[in-house]
Amino acid sequence: MSRRVRTISLHDSRSGRVMALEPRDPGRVGIYACGPTVYSRVHVGNARPYVVFSLLKRFLEHEGLEAVLVANITDINDKIYAAAREAGVGSEALAAEMTEHYKADTERLGLGRPDHEPLASEYVEAIVALIADLVERGHAYAVDGDVYFRVRSLPSYGELSHRAIDEMDQGEGVEGAARKEDALDFALWKGEKDGEDTAWPSPWGLGRPGWHIECSAMAEELLGVELDVHGGGSDLLFPHHENEAAQTLAARGRPLARLWMHNGMLQLGDDKMAKSVGNIRGLGAVLDEVGRDTLLMYFVGGHYRQPIAYSRERLEAAAAAVERVRQAGRRVTEGDSPEDLAPLRDAFFDALADDFNTARALASLFDWIREANRREGSVGGAHLREMLAVLGLDNLLDATAGPPPELVELAERRAQARAERDFAEADRLRDAVHAEGWEIRDGPDGPELVPLT
Repeated sequence: MSRRVRTISLHDSRSGRVMALEPRDPGRVGIYACGPTVYSRVHVGNARPYVVFSLLKRFLEHEGLEAVLVANITDINDKIYAAAREAGVGSEALAAEMTEHYKADTERLGLGRPDHEPLASEYVEAIVALIADLVERGHAYAVDGDVYFRVRSLPSYGELSHRAIDEMDQGEGVEGAARKEDALDFALWKGEKDGEDTAWPSPWGLGRPGWHIECSAMAEELLGVELDVHGGGSDLLFPHHENEAAQTLAARGRPLARLWMHNGMLQLGDDKMAKSVGNIRGLGAVLDEVGRDTLLMYFVGGHYRQPIAYSRERLEAAAAAVERVRQAGRRVTEGDSPEDLAPLRDAFFDALADDFNTARALASLFDWIREANRREGSVGGAHLREMLAVLGLDNLLDATAGPPPELVELAERRAQARAERDFAEADRLRDAVHAEGWEIRDGPDGPELVPLT
């Protein structure tokens, strides 16, 4: 199949412009996406960057590029210590447990794993070395076992988040205020404190790294400086990404990333979905409720840079779109698609090349389905499968395949709930299976999964 050579462009938060993606290493794109802090189960909002950057990797690979995705896991953080104390468990044990939950929940999205998922705890040596370089260059200073970054030592500080330096607040509260040269300075290394059960050695004494320096070190170790795309939620733009950019530029004299890409937040009403706000929906529970196909369709239905409302209406619209694709899948055949449908296929990929506009791409996909439906007789579905594969939804064309293992597990859990007379849970699990296009039929040999017609 011939492939058009496209210019791929993405919005860069630093410049505020959509700019051409020009890989540092020709033919290879390195992407670093900030992952979760594992002090509790991840919520559905945490899944948006996971989906955005997993699908971006798929698109780049479709376009003939090698894409390397690094998505870190923050397992050293103040929030982990606090949550562990509240739960009466060790901080390492809590972080390990929540890391496994995170991987299990995101595995259910069916998008594969990132190429690297570094844990901050595995990179402390590299983090300490980076802090030492900052101290040596005069961009950081040690005091009473802590190390702080001198914000005003870097004239470009604030360029990423477009904030005036005197109007910034690092969000560190009063912690370390008496030891800082400037209230704007932020922690690179925190000396060990009472009640903290884990610490690492350093030239400044036992302690642990600050949040921002962790990502700078992991990104450099795995992708090098001037990596191609640094991504994450828009809520990380300041202070996290601003501080990452500052640390690496100060230590290396070169920017951490060539392009900074930020996705919008999920919103419930007027508020973003966040643990701090208390309006979260757990990712696992949402997958149980609506299924992975509906959730992926919901995410790709909005442009990644824009906030997206989390509502029953949006999820129902996504479920209807999934069913529409399934119905199309039952009408198309294997094999090449008519060449006169190729412009619609090309429009789909052109939309993705233009700042990864999945919403516009999806409109082109449904234009293809609408046109195919007008044809008499069967139509080859190669175009449709090609488009859906980039969205992680090509499974919708496999109407004759057996049910996926995760749905079999849900059916078995429903049978157990019925045996325990927990009919509310049984109904919820039945609806979750139904949302994925399957019906549970109870028989003498147990539940049977039958595709919806």
